[in-house]
Amino acid sequence: MNSLTQQQNGRNTEQPKAGPLYESSNIINVTPEGRIVSIFTGAWLVGNAISKVDKSPVSSLLKLLGAGYLLYRGISGNDLINGFIGKRKPDRHTASVNIRTSISIDNPREEVYYFWRQLNNLPVFMKHLQSVEENDPFHSHWVVKGPGGIGTLEWDAEIVKEVPGEIIGWRSLPGSSLATAGRVTFRETHNGGTEIDVMITYRPPAGYVGSGLAWLLNPAFENMIVKDIRRFKNYMETGEIVN
Repeated sequence: MNSLTQQQNGRNTEQPKAGPLYESSNIINVTPEGRIVSIFTGAWLVGNAISKVDKSPVSSLLKLLGAGYLLYRGISGNDLINGFIGKRKPDRHTASVNIRTSISIDNPREEVYYFWRQLNNLPVFMKHLQSVEENDPFHSHWVVKGPGGIGTLEWDAEIVKEVPGEIIGWRSLPGSSLATAGRVTFRETHNGGTEIDVMITYRPPAGYVGSGLAWLLNPAFENMIVKDIRRFKNYMETGEIVN
């Protein structure tokens, strides 16, 4: 046995390991749904940062840094933060986001209710919706545009509560890429108009960066919903769609 072989037998020949950050970067710990949302959000942040770089250069730089991380996360399927702390499985418990808004419309309650109840009417005034297809009176398929109009998310929903002329409640079906539920109530005002109260709850897809991005998207989504309801009011009262 030569001296080299003796040296190898007398010591630990195991290859040195890379650092924990390097090892964790090879882990796929983001679900397909989470990757999609990361890409959507990253792309939206890029567009938002570029459009405001002259007015807010520091804020735009921070957004670009965040966008780069989200795009990496979505494309690679790896969340470096989760990997570094040893989290190898996507978190299945993300925080819910709740949105609520109310508005008064001059039209009679029955008219407002039945227009909304035809779910395929919703994309007429809800700009973030690409389509709503009614499969039967209680089941429908929803397609929503991603942030910045990039990509789509789809899910199936069912009507779970309905009092004609007064309330519509719905929720996404199990297994949908986006867990969501909502309720709209219709109340007659003293002048014969209608007050609608819209409540929407959604839970980002598993693998999302938890509540860390829930707060990021909540203002954007809430702003979209509020604008959509204002468009609904304008459409019911004038027959015109405003941007």
